[in-house]
Amino acid sequence: MERGLWEAFRQGVVYNLAARTGERLGAPGTNQELDRADERDDVFGDTPWGPERTIRAEVIARLLLDGPAPIPGRVAALKLTGALVTGPLVLAGGTITHYVELHDCRFSNKLLMSEARAGTLRFVTCLIPRIEASRLATEGDLHLARCRVPDGIRLTDARIGTDLLLNQAVVGADRFGRSLSADGMSVHQDFEADRLESTGELSLRTARVGGRLSLRGAQLRSTPQSSTCLNAVRLTVGHTLYLTSSADGGWYGSRTYYGSGYGESPPPGAPSTPFRAYGKVRLSDARFESACLISGEFHLGAEDELSLRRIQTPELRFACRMRPTGTVSLSRARVGNLVDAPASWPAGKHLGLTGFTYEVLRPLAPFGVQERIAWLESASVDFQPESYEQLAAALRRDGADDDAREVLYARQRRRYATLPLPSRIWGHLQEATVGYGYRPGRAALWLLLAWLLGTLFFQQHPPEPLKADERPHWNAALYTLGHLLPVVDLGQNGWNPAGAGQWVAAGLVLVGWVLATTVVAGATRLLQRG
Repeated sequence: MERGLWEAFRQGVVYNLAARTGERLGAPGTNQELDRADERDDVFGDTPWGPERTIRAEVIARLLLDGPAPIPGRVAALKLTGALVTGPLVLAGGTITHYVELHDCRFSNKLLMSEARAGTLRFVTCLIPRIEASRLATEGDLHLARCRVPDGIRLTDARIGTDLLLNQAVVGADRFGRSLSADGMSVHQDFEADRLESTGELSLRTARVGGRLSLRGAQLRSTPQSSTCLNAVRLTVGHTLYLTSSADGGWYGSRTYYGSGYGESPPPGAPSTPFRAYGKVRLSDARFESACLISGEFHLGAEDELSLRRIQTPELRFACRMRPTGTVSLSRARVGNLVDAPASWPAGKHLGLTGFTYEVLRPLAPFGVQERIAWLESASVDFQPESYEQLAAALRRDGADDDAREVLYARQRRRYATLPLPSRIWGHLQEATVGYGYRPGRAALWLLLAWLLGTLFFQQHPPEPLKADERPHWNAALYTLGHLLPVVDLGQNGWNPAGAGQWVAAGLVLVGWVLATTVVAGATRLLQRG
């Protein structure tokens, strides 16, 4: 077996040890024989592989690190399919100049590639107990698509020259509870982990991805060692982050490990697998140069959080089909377009919006101003005036001035509800009269009502003149209006009310002053908004 691999390496051709090959089955072969071959070729099955498929890891290491010269006119390459690799494959610190592609192989021990240098490395549909590749540097791709790595992958500070693929991989946790340790990793182009199944913490702290980071249809689960299933604090993505669904049609029945499309959402009504997170998700201080798209399911505990604190992105699309069960925090985040839907946000006091800024609102479904106000008031902090001002500013930029005034009116109502009793009483009075200056029609109605009542009273109870020898012309309507507008002289100051009339006149003066001060306050706010 190993001699045949040696010759295939020199020729740069595939060395296939799988049971389902023409050489092993004989031609044409029956369906029953093919079924038995499929069972024997199942990399993740229980059927043992014998010596006829066994390659020692040290032989592969010798080929890659100090292999023979290629046959003239050929390019040497390691292309192996259907082999059982025994012993640890130690490539740590080495330089691998040849192309490497292994399909449907089983490894009995871990793969050690720390601080190695390579061109392109492809391990597809392989069973590898663990991969140690910290500070690995590749000029080309690193593919681990459809692989199963029960004890986790370590790519700390690795440098991937082009793409990193973990599509459909199944990765377990190491002894620290991490499935993928990739802190400080750099991927020059795309990092695809569509339909990844991860048990343990997927750690991408301070990682840099030059293109897309796609976790479409991924299933992430935390462990008792770590309650976090995705930890991407200070992550930088040069294009778009996808925590979205993956169309089933692009995977089921397909032999490709790239799926279909390039980040497109599944067609409406098409079968799809949503991104699911069972545990904390941390994206704090991350930057996404194009967009951050979130439409998955977040199964969080009561104390767990989807942290989007201080993220920066031109567009945040938050369109979860089911409400997150924990807290979503956007504190100090800065986004351009906020694309969302009312049913996407968590219910109750499980939303952090302190210092959250956005330029434009682009709802995916009808999102009325009262629903927006309820969205603000569902924040975990009782009263945040800047949140109301931010929403009002965004509405005004869209030309919705009436909705912006409604938001500012709600802000005043919430503000006075937090003040001491005397201030609350004054606030209720302002709300009832002029709506804190945002309901000027109320002031006109109250003034009209007071004027009518005062006029009716003084028509029935005209006061005596101040001077017995002077009796100016009496006009009950002007006399009442003069008290409601005390700074205006309407020529009715020569009368001296007494008894009940004196109390009515004093009441008109007080009502006039209250309405005047609230109108002035409303006008001041109007000028400040302008």
